[in-house]
Amino acid sequence: LGLGGGGEESKEDSTPSDPAAAAGMTREEYEEYQKQMVEEKMERDAAFAQKKAERAVLRVHLREKYRLPKSELDENQIQMAGDDVGLPEDLQKMVAEDQEEEEDKDSILGQLQNIQNMDMDAIKEKAQATFTEMKQAAEQKCSVM
Repeated sequence: LGLGGGGEESKEDSTPSDPAAAAGMTREEYEEYQKQMVEEKMERDAAFAQKKAERAVLRVHLREKYRLPKSELDENQIQMAGDDVGLPEDLQKMVAEDQEEEEDKDSILGQLQNIQNMDMDAIKEKAQATFTEMKQAAEQKCSVM
């Protein structure tokens, strides 16, 4: 009858135990392929570490700018990547633009522009209300008035 499972044994014997033969390559080709894979992984890991360090530099810059507490994790990432870590060009442009805007706001001309944008009616109303409150408080405390 032939239903004893003899076909399964022949399938197990036909699968090669050598990974190079399983991939359809010679032993040298397989070793070269493995070496390339390791090199590519190392390059990817190095690029990833560089990107992480660049992001850490940006976070450190923002923490300094806004006077936030420092992070040891960011410091460690920067040290692991080495001293050649800097901001990418597009982020450097953004930081430079932010600094220019802040310098403009801090200058006298920037302050004058802010004065022009203020709502003078609201300021007058607030000043009048404050003055009225102070006058009433003074009248309550002083018997002469």
